Amino acid sequence: MKVSVRVPATTANLGPGFDCLGIALPIYNEITVEETVMPGSGVEINILEDNENFDVLSIPKDENNIAYKAIELLYNFIGQTASDLKITIKTNIPVTRGLGSSASVIVGGLMAANHLLGNPADDAVLLSIASEVEGHPDNVTPAMFGGFCLSSMESDGSVIYSKISWPQEWKFTLLIPDYELDTNIARSVLPECISVKDAAFNIRKCAMLIDAVNKKDAELMKKCLQDKIHQPYREKLVKGFKELKEFFENKEDILGCVISGAGPTILVISCNNGFEKIKDDVRNIFNDLNVNCDIRTLNIENEGSIVV
Repeated sequence: MKVSVRVPATTANLGPGFDCLGIALPIYNEITVEETVMPGSGVEINILEDNENFDVLSIPKDENNIAYKAIELLYNFIGQTASDLKITIKTNIPVTRGLGSSASVIVGGLMAANHLLGNPADDAVLLSIASEVEGHPDNVTPAMFGGFCLSSMESDGSVIYSKISWPQEWKFTLLIPDYELDTNIARSVLPECISVKDAAFNIRKCAMLIDAVNKKDAELMKKCLQDKIHQPYREKLVKGFKELKEFFENKEDILGCVISGAGPTILVISCNNGFEKIKDDVRNIFNDLNVNCDIRTLNIENEGSIVV
């Protein structure tokens, strides 16, 4: 028996919502888990690459693979030892681009293994395990449940979350560059401590952002995507972000420009269908900076992970 799960990409933070805000996007990985027929054969991991432009050679193909690590924790939760398993990861989400590729394989592996075992764990347990492996819940929550999610990992390891309706007329234009940015490097540039002033700034902006989404208030949203906790430190690692942010500031129909997750993908949020103009502007700026990128305009993905 084998089970396959389709998992969406995600973008996290949205400026001020560091490690707590995330959105699912319609780019998908598919993770298949099956018990091998040969006892003692151990774990077998296969990577099937949908897009030749994304390097997947760095993905571990042994017990160090994060999908397998998550599955091991699930087996431990139900008091069993992980069986000899074959895990197949069909990749379409760009790796190390700030689009939740690691979250997708964690969630997909967990959901597939849980289904294979007869669903002994509920969503709360799966989300807790996924967040433990990922280190934070901002990507794994929308990867599981879809949509726009606010999440918090509690001191006992549980995760509380809220799924908030996102205005369908607000679109996302992804600028996916042709270079990678390791999440560990993106985390290493962040300060160990921040000032109360900067923390208060982000709290205000994040609170107003949630209100703007709930009210579908585009003018308020334009004032809510600023951040003082991570983007000022990461922008030096993300080519063109500073230039694009300054260019799109106060532009009509542009709600904001943020780093997607840890980067280097840049996310432009807009309304009123000005997508072609956005693409032209990005190409002009990036050409001057010698940056190559894949540009995609997408809607939010509301369904989340599904067994296929």
